[in-house]
Amino acid sequence: MNNYETVFILTPVLSDAQVEEAVKKFEDLLKANNCEIVAKENWGLKKLAYPIQLKKNGFYTLIEFKGEGTVVADLETAYKRDERVIRYLTTKLDKHAIEYAVTRRTKVKTAKV
Repeated sequence: MNNYETVFILTPVLSDAQVEEAVKKFEDLLKANNCEIVAKENWGLKKLAYPIQLKKNGFYTLIEFKGEGTVVADLETAYKRDERVIRYLTTKLDKHAIEYAVTRRTKVKTAKV
């Protein structure tokens, strides 16, 4: 199993319930493909670096997961078919990126407390 990280941006016209529904849809897709979700971070509404589809903001979500390489194609196909997703990026994590992700998660947890 490989470690992956996916970040996707949802359109800013969605309500909080619609954003949660969209995120849950992608989590369920990963679980249906026997992936283990390591971490999920909701970064909230952020300003985009440049306008995408005439939108200047978007809801950012990061999901780290472990799974087979074939699941990435299925996930990205689901992103392309969902009109709520305006951008996405999925990357395979190497050992250094995994270590960094663990330290980043622990920093986020201590900052929230």
